[in-house]
Parts: sequence; structure tokens; C-alpha cells
Amino acid sequence: MQSSILTYDGTFDGFLTAIFEIYEQRIPQPIIKPAAHFKQQLFSTTTEIYTDTKKAQRVWHGITGYWGLRESKALYYAFLSEIEGIENTLLEVFQYTFSTKKNCSTDYTHKAVLTLSKITKKVHREKHRMEAFVRFQETKDGVFFANISPDFDVLPLVNRHFTNRYADQKWIIYDVKRNYGLFYNLEQTTTITIDFNSPSAAQFTAAENEYQTLWKDYFKSTNIQERVNMALHIKHVPKRYWAYLSEKQH
Repeated sequence: MQSSILTYDGTFDGFLTAIFEIYEQRIPQPIIKPAAHFKQQLFSTTTEIYTDTKKAQRVWHGITGYWGLRESKALYYAFLSEIEGIENTLLEVFQYTFSTKKNCSTDYTHKAVLTLSKITKKVHREKHRMEAFVRFQETKDGVFFANISPDFDVLPLVNRHFTNRYADQKWIIYDVKRNYGLFYNLEQTTTITIDFNSPSAAQFTAAENEYQTLWKDYFKSTNIQERVNMALHIKHVPKRYWAYLSEKQH
């Protein structure tokens, strides 16, 4: 039997809509793929799914009815991993849940549930690292800017943290890998796209540059070379995060 490929717009609501259509239309051997990464395959039928928030809400309500809202967040975290094929791992979890009609979020005997748990932990760690390592620099127009390039699409997960923590200043956190960001204007945080990947040095105020220098000097003075445990340091602050830290810029 031919597999049935469903393409969607890459959003979580689009993914949930695809699950709704699988059950509504009783689609056999479904495979869900983001349209942006899809290439037509032989021996398969393709259906384009159009996002429907009402259908998505019905599916989400169904899964949270079994898992509870807190446990169901793991599904969203895993979706944001963007790992190839994650949609179909999640589909297996949804199918297992709807067939057993119970909370299977900790049933690690099921391969898809175990995979979900492992991926969710990775995304959760990335979220906390971004919250810890992001460093803002002030631009000449008074907006504090930070560019990031996380392994996973964690901007939706760090939104609340930064909105609450930096409520007294305008800021932008921009994901250069995915070309979108968060902008807080002292009233609300919105999603934006801009036509540059990172601000040039000329866009930073002199005061900010002085601050960066002071911070580097402080780091050097407290970082006694003879006591450096580089393996431990890298474990807690992996090199790929150094680009976000003022004290690591030379």
C-alpha cells in the first residue's frame, strides 16, 4: 500500500490540523512533512494540509484530556526541536494515546514515547542555556539587542522569561539561524523579522562598548589560569554559547 504524505506549513497548529485530518479522513499509512522540506516521492500520494485553528484546538484538547496540560507541553517542546521526522514520532505518540485512552507520557516501553522524552530533555536544556547565556548590547536607538543561534527553536519557550525579567527596557532577541526574533516595546512582546543578521559595531553606544570592556577585564581578573578546569567549564558553558558572552569576546 502506498504511503500517504501530508504536507503542512511548519507551524504547531498546522501539525495538529494534519493529525485531525488523518483521523477525520481515515488516511492510511500517513507521513507528515513540513512543506518547506518536502520533495515529491514515487509511490506515494500527497495531500496539502491547510492550518485550521479550530481543528488544531480539538486535537490539543483531546491529548491534554489524557495527559494533562503540564505533561502535554513535552509534545510542543519536542516539536520545536525541528529534528527530521519529529512529526511522525509525535504522530505515533498521539496514536498510542488515542488507542489506549490513557496518559502514556511515562510509558517508556513504547519507542516513540521514549524518543519523545529524550528530545524534550534536550530542548529543555537548550531553553535554560539561552536564558542564562544571552547577553544584550545597547544600540544607538536605545534598544537592547541579542542575537542567538540555538540548536532548537526555543524562542517561543524563552519569551515569558525575558518579558518578565527585562520589562523596563526595549529589547530584541533575534534567532539568526531561523531569521526571526522577539521584540519587546515596553508593552508587549511580538514576533518580528529583520533584514540583517546582527548589528554592526557602529550601532552600539560608546557606553555599551565601555561596559563590555569592563566586563571582560573583570572576567580576566577572576579567572585564575592555574585553577581553570576547562573540561568542567565547557561542560557547563559549551563553546557554542561563547559567542553570546561578553567575557569571551577578544
